[in-house]
Amino acid sequence: MEITKLLPDNEAGCVEAVAIRNAAWKLDCPEMVETTPRGFANMLRYGWDLEPHDAYLARDDDGVAVGLLGLSMPTYDNTNQAWVDVDVHPAHRGRGVGSALVEYAEQVARDFGRDTVGYGCIDLPKADAFARRHGFEQKAIEVNRRQDLTTLDWDAVRKLYDDAVAVSTEYELTMLTGALPEELLPGMVELTGSINDAPRDDLDMEDDVFSPERLRAYEEAQAKSDHTLYRVIAREKSTGALAGHTIIAVERERPHIGEQHDTAVDRAHRGHRLGALVKSAMLLWLRDAEPALTQVDTWNAESNNHMIGINEQLDYKIVARILAYQKKL
Repeated sequence: MEITKLLPDNEAGCVEAVAIRNAAWKLDCPEMVETTPRGFANMLRYGWDLEPHDAYLARDDDGVAVGLLGLSMPTYDNTNQAWVDVDVHPAHRGRGVGSALVEYAEQVARDFGRDTVGYGCIDLPKADAFARRHGFEQKAIEVNRRQDLTTLDWDAVRKLYDDAVAVSTEYELTMLTGALPEELLPGMVELTGSINDAPRDDLDMEDDVFSPERLRAYEEAQAKSDHTLYRVIAREKSTGALAGHTIIAVERERPHIGEQHDTAVDRAHRGHRLGALVKSAMLLWLRDAEPALTQVDTWNAESNNHMIGINEQLDYKIVARILAYQKKL
């Protein structure tokens, strides 16, 4: 078996990689949103915030692509870590492909001076057994939920919004697409850092570190990946302080698909239902702004009861549970 790095300009290789991943998901969790070759290549080019991911293809002796390794090594924070995803085509499982990819990833991590490797997999007994066999310890559970806008009770959304407005009269909303105005950037850096209050369970991770440069990198990466960013920001009327926000990215390649990015409320402004306010206002806005949008996916730690409670009021349904593991090298 040969393992080689996949570059984003290798169109044929990206098609092969996506075919492996989508075939694996179709068997293991068919509700997961499929990856497209274009989207996959953009992740290799730009990542989430100009921190590109790496990918490696495993080929058998006949040159057939049988496995895919995704490898992310943070550079903004948690620079001792590497995060690994492994997909093996269902027709080629049970032949040691996954094990070879994990071992390869661990060696790459060592070569880059990383001492901790994280691994994620769909919550299935065989996947859990595979992770534990390679020395990983389960540290957290992430849950993927999906909102079906075609069946959403819009009267319920409006009521959630109206109820939140009634208890947040000291705040006003600002709605933006694309890049932030320069004058909002310092406040948004501080507000974005509030995401560090979200539960991490037993994961050995430092807080995310944000800066104006990183927020601009995020905006640039999303724009170059053909995602339109929609932001709803709650501001305190008396001070202008940014108190809470939410972001949804809508794909231009598939405009029926949206993804919930960050939602956070500054701890000094909690207790005013700002999370419910910004999320319900976002939906009412997108109903008119993106008429082709039919679904929005979100991810939360299974222990994040507060945010899950809001999402359930907005009729998000569980699609997948992802087990997160770590090990020391």
